[in-house]
Amino acid sequence: MENYKLVMPEDLNPHGYLFGGKLLMWVDEYSYIGAKLDFPDCRLVTIGLDKVEFRKSIRQGTVLKFDVSRTRMGTTSVQYKVDVSNSADASSGSMFATVVTYVRVDEYGDKQQLPEPSAT
Repeated sequence: MENYKLVMPEDLNPHGYLFGGKLLMWVDEYSYIGAKLDFPDCRLVTIGLDKVEFRKSIRQGTVLKFDVSRTRMGTTSVQYKVDVSNSADASSGSMFATVVTYVRVDEYGDKQQLPEPSAT
């Protein structure tokens, strides 16, 4: 699954670069969308992000491309790899990548077994 995001002035720190927290928020949001498409009737919560390393600075006006793919599915959890790149410069490679893990819980926060993913 692909998503895109335009980096706006309100996304920048005082030095003119993208706040890392904004990028992490978008990574969580777009991977969650992928998870909800795969498991539409499940209550999913983020339980972790793997290595967080910002590889390149990101400036205002950059259109970021988010590639999201399911990489592993357990009994109660599922993982999605998120790769972020500059949509205008594919040759520049990945700007950021991580794996986001979600777990299915009930209304009390107890883990629940995941069903088979929906065909999307």
